[in-house]
Amino acid sequence: MQRKTRNMMLSRILCMMLIVAMALFTVGCKKDEEESPKEQDAKVTAPATEDAANEIEEGQDAESGEDATQEGDVASDVTELGEGKKAFDFSVVDKDGNETKFVIHTDKSTVGEALLDLGLIEGEAGAYGLYVKKVNGILADYDVDQTYWGFYVDGDYAMSGVDTTDIEEGKTYSFKVSK
Repeated sequence: MQRKTRNMMLSRILCMMLIVAMALFTVGCKKDEEESPKEQDAKVTAPATEDAANEIEEGQDAESGEDATQEGDVASDVTELGEGKKAFDFSVVDKDGNETKFVIHTDKSTVGEALLDLGLIEGEAGAYGLYVKKVNGILADYDVDQTYWGFYVDGDYAMSGVDTTDIEEGKTYSFKVSK
């Protein structure tokens, strides 16, 4: 009987450890710096404008207002946004599996800074960094509908949050709605 009780307790402890590990993996790594409670609750929003969103939908570059395709070209399924020396591929996959592709140009150092600057992501600062709730104008909020935005690097679930992930040349970054 004692052995059975011990095995049950070990099983419960292992389950709890697995749940904690999965939660940490889902949320991402905690920043090295501690944030004050005020900072944790502060809402972070991107400086998105309706004009920028309309330009993206119409195939125009949000920065220059110019048509994203060259004259005579077939409309591209990739939208280029921003200005800067660094460039990276970024995609958004909604809950229906529809993918929107971007090439982001920036001088920012992290993926999160670049995407916030262009108005592509919005979220709330928390104990584990930025909790992204909107990507490309699409809401995914676990508290509302048990969905969330998963952040991926080269197709693999990211081991760090978007706001702490440095931009690396040749890497592809994406957000996918998950449940």
